[in-house]
Formats: sequence, C-alpha cells, structure tokens
Amino acid sequence: MYALADCNNFYASCERVFEPHLENKPLVVLSNNDGCVIARSQEAKDLGLKVGDPIFTCKNTVLQNNVIVRSSNFSLYGDMSRRVMQTIRLFSPDVEVYSIDEAFIKLNGLKGRNYEEVMRQMRAVILQWTGIPVSIGIGKTKTLAKLANHYAKQNPRMRGVARVPHPSGEMLQAVEIEDVWGIGRKWSEKLRNIGIKTAFDLASMNSENIRRSFNIIAMKTAMELRGHAHFRLEQTPEQRKTLLRSRSFAKPVESWQELSEAIASHATRASEKLRNEDIVAKVLHVFFHTSLYNQADQRNSAHATVELIPPTNVTHTIIKAALDIAKPMWKRGFKYKRAGVQLLELSSGTVQCSLFDSPEEQAKDKRMMQLLDAVNSNMGAGTLHYAATGFTKVMEMKQLQRSPRYTTHWDELPKCLCGL
Repeated sequence: MYALADCNNFYASCERVFEPHLENKPLVVLSNNDGCVIARSQEAKDLGLKVGDPIFTCKNTVLQNNVIVRSSNFSLYGDMSRRVMQTIRLFSPDVEVYSIDEAFIKLNGLKGRNYEEVMRQMRAVILQWTGIPVSIGIGKTKTLAKLANHYAKQNPRMRGVARVPHPSGEMLQAVEIEDVWGIGRKWSEKLRNIGIKTAFDLASMNSENIRRSFNIIAMKTAMELRGHAHFRLEQTPEQRKTLLRSRSFAKPVESWQELSEAIASHATRASEKLRNEDIVAKVLHVFFHTSLYNQADQRNSAHATVELIPPTNVTHTIIKAALDIAKPMWKRGFKYKRAGVQLLELSSGTVQCSLFDSPEEQAKDKRMMQLLDAVNSNMGAGTLHYAATGFTKVMEMKQLQRSPRYTTHWDELPKCLCGL
C-alpha cells in the first residue's frame, strides 16, 4: 500500500502560515523578478488566474478582486517543505520526496493498523506543527494513491484523506483522463479521440493496445490503475540527466558586459551544483533572448552548444567556454530579457582524459574548487567569486512583494509584541 501526501496550494499556504489574515483571500505568487504567476490559492484559481500568466496581463483582475500578490520566497518554501517531510518520516521511514510539496509513503510498516486513521493523524500533526494543510491519497499503487489524492482534494466530504475502495470503479470513473498521473495534455487529447475519457476507461483498455498506440509507460500506468504495482518507491534520487540555470532580468540588458556577467553567474551556479552532486558535464548549451512581447523587429534569440573535453565541473573552465560561444552571438541594439546555461550528458565516476591533459593542472583545479566551495559554504554564497560574474548586480532579482524569510534569516524572524 502507498500513500501520497500533497500540500494544498503549497506556496500560498506557506505565505499564510505567518500571515493568517490572508486566509480565504485570493493570493498569487510570482516567478523570479515578479514576472509570471507560478502559484495560486484556491480563491485565485476560482477567479480564473492561471499558472504562467504574465502578471501585467492580469492587472485588472488583480485590482478588481483585491488579489494579494507575493514575490517568490524560495528560502521560506524550501524550509517549510523540509519540516513537512521530516514530520512525514515520523510516521513511516519509507518516503520518496517526489517534489517540494509531494511525498510518496510506503505503508507496509503499518500492517494491522487502519491506514486512513493513521494518515488522518499524520495530516493533523503536519497541520499543527507546520501550519500547512495536506491532502492524502491511499492506494495499492503509486498511481492509485495519486488518483485518490486528487479525489480527496475535489471532494471536501473526504476531509483531506481518501482511499481507493474495492472495487475501485466508482472512484476511477470520477477522475478525468487528463488528471491521471503521467497522462499529459497530448496523450489525454489522443485518448479522448478514441473514447477514453476517464481513469476507469484507461484501466479497462487492453494493455497491448495501449503499448502499441502509446508506449510502455502508458501501459504500466493502466496496469497500476488496476492495482498492479509497476512504479516502485524511489528513496534514492536518480542522477540528473541535465542541469539548467536560467532567469529573466529585472530590467532589459543591452550591453555585452551585463549579459556576459549574467551568463558567467549562471555558469558558476551550475558548476557548483555539479560538484555538490559529484558529477561532470560533457556538453554546454548557452542561450539568451529578448522579450517575447517585443515588436517583431526588436526581437532576437540566440543559442549555441559546445562539447567540453574532457567532461568537467570546474567553474572557470565552464565560464570560459560559455563566454567564448556567447560573445559572437550577441548583437548590439537589442534589449535582452533572459539568459541561461544548460549542462548536458552528465555523468559520475572516473573521467576519461585526453593524451595531452596535464594531471598537475587537473589536481590544481580540483584543489581550487574545494577551497572555493569550502569558503562559500562557511562564509556565505558569493564570498569568493570570479571577476567574470561582475559587480553590476545585473543578477539581483526584483522582489518588490517578497514576504520575510521567517525561518531561515535571523534578522527576519517573526516578532511577537506582548502588551502588559
């Protein structure tokens, strides 16, 4: 048996923990630099606000309905997620953290106990200790647990916890095909075209027909809906295959100096992540572009790829490679809105070097990176940095509506004013 614990409207809920007056009010959270909507409270969803909407296109709806707008506060969200996951592990050690606000839980250790009763107790403890409301679905497979979680959210009478019954037909018929875990927009459209409209329809479909028309993942999803487990609990995260660092600028960038500093900053952070996970990259992709909302003659988009030989996670090597391919692509006269780097073909273990690589230089680079990471870990990110990342503060984010980082910064701790 599996359970899926999913925090309700997580980012909005985190904002409400320390500002209870926001309860029952429409609230949206914006992306980096206050660009687009990335999270909504239920009240904001009911107003028709959608994830991905640029905030300037929603201005009238926001003003007319007194929607609360918050800048993203990932320091707060990450710490609150950690607290929720720690609480979950008190009820079962077998936990797969699926995302910042979701976790699969294996319930085998609770045999002989009432699963729903234990999950309701866990839900109450999470709410009491963290202030975050959680919905929980229970089923024989991860897909059924995810489906039950969706059912719990859509049906208030379930009081936050739902278990797939036996037989499961009634619950599966109540879930639309696009709401089934693993069935994306394109697949759901294709399935609807052949008459598959609900989770029950997919579960009833012939397995070989599904595999022939889609792929083995779709077939396994259908099998999971029938109660046959194919997706196991992944407690050890898989090694990532790519790493992307990208961000919109707070204001348009026109000079090569500012653009190069942004690219170097992204390359620096990406290199640090590689070393944290003890992996190296073989391919580097660099891109930058103007706003999609510019007039046609004011738009420009550029991207290029280079192979890193040998594969590396050394910051100055990646910075140099990124700037070398970016400089020829930059064009004067355009106002660039976004830049980023992507590292591909990531691997771990021994790196195959070429005949002409110097072991002494490699050892020197390794010692330098160890020192750099140690200083920045102990003294704060960016204490030591490469000059290429610059001093123009082009990478500073615009966060005009960010709430305090209540749980991670001493000078932003909540204050309690007690009267005599």
